[in-house]
Amino acid sequence: MKAGQSWHEPVSESTALPSPPHGPSQAPPAPPRSNSYSSPVQFADLESTERLAFAFERIVENVELAYLGNDRAVRLALACLMAEGHLLVEDRPGVGKTTLAKALARSVGLGFRRVQFTADLLPSDVTGSVVLDRDHGGLAFRRGPVFTNVLLADELNRASPKAQSALLEAMEERQVSSDGATYALPRPFMVLATQNPFDSAGTFPLPHSQRDRFLLRVSLGYPDRRSEEELLGSREKRPKPEDLPPACDPQVISAFAAAVKNVHLSPEVRGFVVDLVASTRSHPELAVGASPRAGLAVLGAAAAIAVSRGRSYVIPDDVKDVAEPALGHRVVVQPAAELAGVTASGVVEEITSSQPVPIGGR
Repeated sequence: MKAGQSWHEPVSESTALPSPPHGPSQAPPAPPRSNSYSSPVQFADLESTERLAFAFERIVENVELAYLGNDRAVRLALACLMAEGHLLVEDRPGVGKTTLAKALARSVGLGFRRVQFTADLLPSDVTGSVVLDRDHGGLAFRRGPVFTNVLLADELNRASPKAQSALLEAMEERQVSSDGATYALPRPFMVLATQNPFDSAGTFPLPHSQRDRFLLRVSLGYPDRRSEEELLGSREKRPKPEDLPPACDPQVISAFAAAVKNVHLSPEVRGFVVDLVASTRSHPELAVGASPRAGLAVLGAAAAIAVSRGRSYVIPDDVKDVAEPALGHRVVVQPAAELAGVTASGVVEEITSSQPVPIGGR
């Protein structure tokens, strides 16, 4: 089985989500950066949305002790986890995709496993299989690495479509079916998948139905000069992702998820998202527009961004911040436009910037 080991036992699926906290609408100031570890935020400390936003900043600070690079990608990845979604990271090797995944899981105190996707990987290597239990003299289901909180599916598009599809049920229903039985996955559960660019040798492009399962897609890119100098100069002092202490109690994740579900969405904001999604379906350079699930993804990600900023309601700026990460991998560019250099991300950004922003209403 091509998988790593969990750092600790995953959060129990029976853990109930606590009542959502409420607080002021203004985001708190970000805590100062520190080179030392800080004590984890406890659930008892969270009494308002403002405190959830503070916890969010503490987690980001903790992740960036080990990962030096794209701060926006770190915030989007954490917001994706808080919204109970899955994240697709697309970029070239060596830019810190695995480091980000490990640091994120460690910082929120969740179980983590890694699967290296290769051309010979089997679906049972991911989900598990029924084997002969010699101790009891019968058949038993041996759980695969998918039974964890954060699963790193490394280089997902190097595996065959058959192996890729092993994650479909787990990502959508949070369960695994084998030999007529169904096994629930731990909660929270997040797939953080990385993939090489499509022009890389030995890759199998993800089908549209599987890309649609990911709440957000981000690209880390190369670090700026200052970050890269710090990366090279602190290689002995910077902690490894495995050595990071948790920055929050696991119940903070449950409280954040509950707050995201109870964020207020005004009719104006909902209409803004509907118009945004509808524009992708009529754009002349797009062959396939965004689905209704894409609209739900935009709202869910925008709600997580709102809570991370200390608000219990979504504003149009939250929607604009997540529009490209939520829609860019869900639309398909016309072949002729693609040959002319048009990209899905560019079209989504164009649509977002030209969409009239609603005034008033929260």
